[in-house]
Amino acid sequence: MNRFFAMLSRMKYIDRWGLMNNTKTENISEHSLETAILAHALVNIANVRLGESLDADKAAVIAMFHDAGEIITGDMPTPIKYYNPEIKNAYKAIEKVAEDRLISMLPEDLRDIYRPVISAEDKTLERYVKAADKLSALIKCIEEVRMGNNEFLKAKESTEASICAMNLPALDIFMKECMPAYYLTLDELG
Repeated sequence: MNRFFAMLSRMKYIDRWGLMNNTKTENISEHSLETAILAHALVNIANVRLGESLDADKAAVIAMFHDAGEIITGDMPTPIKYYNPEIKNAYKAIEKVAEDRLISMLPEDLRDIYRPVISAEDKTLERYVKAADKLSALIKCIEEVRMGNNEFLKAKESTEASICAMNLPALDIFMKECMPAYYLTLDELG
């Protein structure tokens, strides 16, 4: 019996931002879709504006699966995950075990297709996926602060600082040209 896809469908039950008081909960399924859309956009910006020749579709697929291991591990809060190098390295090992467990749920003839996207073996595209992941976090912070939830102010500041430190030109373009629209109301967007 192939359990992989049924297990992936459980992404909708894993909530993000567990330590934060949220006005709206966000699960890893929602987050993964948003991250895929953003990764696709960042790679397309890099290709069109910066002369890169990267696979935007593959970046989107990697982003769809980037948190799949959290079905097994749960969503570890960022302050804990990155508290010190020992915890960070231990968590990376746990993530690898979770990814391997998911891959083992696939029939053998499909494992080599999914392993590269679940394990993010393309380090160039992984950089864009990480940037998209940070953008998704920033968008969540913006939404929460716009709803009057000041609990997300510090997270917003630290996420913006992380984005600035990434030194990724396509990300800088997105921040300048696209991010301001996330502060608009529905009427203003229309």
